[in-house]
Amino acid sequence: MNIYDLSVTQLKRAAVIKEGIEKLNKELRGILGAPGSSRAAPKKNQTMSASTKKKIAATQKARWANLRRAKSAARLANPTVKAKKKTMSPAAKAKLSAKLKAYWAAKKAGKK
Repeated sequence: MNIYDLSVTQLKRAAVIKEGIEKLNKELRGILGAPGSSRAAPKKNQTMSASTKKKIAATQKARWANLRRAKSAARLANPTVKAKKKTMSPAAKAKLSAKLKAYWAAKKAGKK
């Protein structure tokens, strides 16, 4: 339900009901001993000092340096052997070419 589709009387009734709910909530908080307002105190933004930021940056740089060092050491210790490139024989190429030509010819004949 869209709020813009409501009539003036419906909006007024909704406002009255909301005020009643707020009044009952306030009364309930009074009975339970909770503070009077329902809104929580705004949280303060915590900021880091410049020295803390520098420490974090230095630690992260050290982490990345160790990671790069480990990768390069692994590459030097275990050089990967490239797999031999697989090639298709001329007979296999001709056979595949013939199959594809027959496929496309049948496909074009089906359109007409």
